[in-house]
Amino acid sequence: MLAWNHVFASRASRMRASEIRELLKLLDQPDIISFAGGIPDPKLFPAEAFKQAYAETLNGGEAMAALQYSVSEGYAPLRQWLQQEMGRIGIECEPDNIFITSGSQQALDYLGKLFLSPDDTALVTWPTYLGALQAFNAYEPHYDQLGFANRTPESYRSLAQSRGGDVKFAYLSSDFANPTGQTVSLEERERVLSLARELDIPVIEDAAYQHLRFEGAPLSSILALDIARSGTIEETRTIYCGSFSKTLAPGLRVGYVVAAKPVIQKLVLMKQAADLHSSTINQMAIAHVAERHFQAQIEKIRTTYMARRDAMLDALSRHMPVGARWTKPEGGMFIWVTLPDGVDGADLLQNAISMEKVAFVPGQAFFADKSGTNTLRLSYSCANETAIEEGIARLGRLVKRHTQNAA
Repeated sequence: MLAWNHVFASRASRMRASEIRELLKLLDQPDIISFAGGIPDPKLFPAEAFKQAYAETLNGGEAMAALQYSVSEGYAPLRQWLQQEMGRIGIECEPDNIFITSGSQQALDYLGKLFLSPDDTALVTWPTYLGALQAFNAYEPHYDQLGFANRTPESYRSLAQSRGGDVKFAYLSSDFANPTGQTVSLEERERVLSLARELDIPVIEDAAYQHLRFEGAPLSSILALDIARSGTIEETRTIYCGSFSKTLAPGLRVGYVVAAKPVIQKLVLMKQAADLHSSTINQMAIAHVAERHFQAQIEKIRTTYMARRDAMLDALSRHMPVGARWTKPEGGMFIWVTLPDGVDGADLLQNAISMEKVAFVPGQAFFADKSGTNTLRLSYSCANETAIEEGIARLGRLVKRHTQNAA
């Protein structure tokens, strides 16, 4: 029998199972109240609209094209719709600035592959999206904490060089971030752009949740701010990653990248080598549904998720012990809880599942340095208000017991 480990590439040692993907298996257990999966509620998917879109595509003149190979850049009408949508939020671009991916997760993988050599440094927030760490890990980088104050460009550069590489990019989720639910302020966005200019690196803006704002004034995306500074998208350094997974349907795996053409051209070459193109028929279906139903769908999911966020914030205020604190997001799917000192999120999860039948994601998974042991992520997207009240009550009882034991 082949001893596989000695033939695996060195990057294989950096691959780890996603704690979140493992926890998703709990969703099939009817006695578990799960706040673990950061996934949209399937009851809110525009299923009838997609049935119509697929029927029209397969029964009409597009059928042969829908089932055929296609261009690597993506389905032209979908890119044209995205061009209009980007213009609506201040990102003036052309279809050639837009590249369709198999979900935004593929975009992160491609960008890690494009920029990172072994021992280079990626700047990420503490905590950050676990899927980004998984995508970047394969390319063997180091990580440094992307802060918004008290760090000079030279401090980032010197640390990266001492590790044997260079700073290659800054990655952050700008609106209602996974896992914290927090939004990067306008001042912080400008500061990131200034830091990137000093370091001469790109900024990867993860905008997966941008459309899920419940309240407050929308903030300009980092790419829009970059265009305002530079005058044109071709002079910018920001790479905008978007997705239809949180708005229309994740199962179709349709995401997109908006950036200057030199970046798009490299990503197209990667696509050609990896999987040729994203599913043609799925892109067509997304284009049909987006053109006809996008704004109505956004309003529907915003209304539902806002009610669930409010229910969870209210329940946390009544059931959590003194010493616990949490974020109050203006949108998205997540609330980030910092537990009282001495309470470990991973230990809490074991008892939460076995004793209280409630699930969440321990926060440590979202830290590149594996800190944050006393934190956890709660998602309210798939639980109704009744389940939220009961689940948070159970969780609060358990946190109180762990707090007393830690004292």
